[in-house]
Amino acid sequence: MTGQGASPLDVVCVGESLVDFLPAESGRRVREVTQWKPAIGGSLANVSVGVARLGGRSAYVGVVGEDEFGHFLRERLAAEGVDVSHMRQTTEAKTGLVFISLDARGERSFTFFRTRSAEFLLSERDVDPSFLGRARVVHCGTNSLHLPEARAAVLRTVESVRSSGRILSCDPNLRLHAWQDPEVLRELLGRLLPRCTVVKLSEEEVAFATGRKDPEEALRSLAGQGVPLPVVTLGEAGAVLLWRDELVRVSAPRVRVVDTTGAGDGFTSAFLYGLSRRYPDASALAGASLEDLEALATFACAVGAKVVEHLGAVAGLPARADVTGLLPDWLQADVTTS
Repeated sequence: MTGQGASPLDVVCVGESLVDFLPAESGRRVREVTQWKPAIGGSLANVSVGVARLGGRSAYVGVVGEDEFGHFLRERLAAEGVDVSHMRQTTEAKTGLVFISLDARGERSFTFFRTRSAEFLLSERDVDPSFLGRARVVHCGTNSLHLPEARAAVLRTVESVRSSGRILSCDPNLRLHAWQDPEVLRELLGRLLPRCTVVKLSEEEVAFATGRKDPEEALRSLAGQGVPLPVVTLGEAGAVLLWRDELVRVSAPRVRVVDTTGAGDGFTSAFLYGLSRRYPDASALAGASLEDLEALATFACAVGAKVVEHLGAVAGLPARADVTGLLPDWLQADVTTS
């Protein structure tokens, strides 16, 4: 179900992009770091890069500043092969920044400069239905949706994608501290998640998003709300998903952890890449086998594990050539109908 007269896209990501500033060394607080390296950041931008590196056709839709950091993101995303034709730059706000510090175990803490950043200016003008109609999967988050206009634009987009029969994915990537009133976010999740084909939560997010502390109970809650394919990532323990009332647990490879930033985005990029190359729309996904989804989730965990071996969210996102041996058999041949 792609738009006519234009090449199809595998995954279109709608939401935030930021500039991550990565520290030259771990074990120091932000105030103690003496050297920083800028990198692509923001969950939706990260996923678009992950899909592109695996060989998928991805696009990023969102708003950045008409400033040096906005130019940096546009150029870096384009260089990764991401379609940035619907990435808008504005003079009304600055590009968001985040400084990341790491403890000795690779766990991160963030210092944000995005109180009034450009990402929040997402609006109806940015979510072009004809462009989104070229996608097999449309993926969104919640971090850019602080303003009513942005929430309304995404919810209308969700209804359009859902009614067209395409696969709609959401990773809320919750940052509760950034919301003046977290109940606004809770209400948004209540409207957004039940409309999605795929919902990916981390273990730490399930209680706020679903009201259930146990991941398995959270999965069943989401399924009860109408989500066909809910997934919870469990960090080094892997992931668990629910498909047709059957639970599947998959493990993650043991690796040396340098930085946990972006592990979930790595998982999501691999998972959505696989879905988009196998299933052209939600009705095709409805016929998926449990074995195929288990194999895909195992692959996604392997990609997420590669991310944590490197500093930052995108440095460890693998190219397809680096993970060929890890691909599910059905994805080795890249089965698709373009």
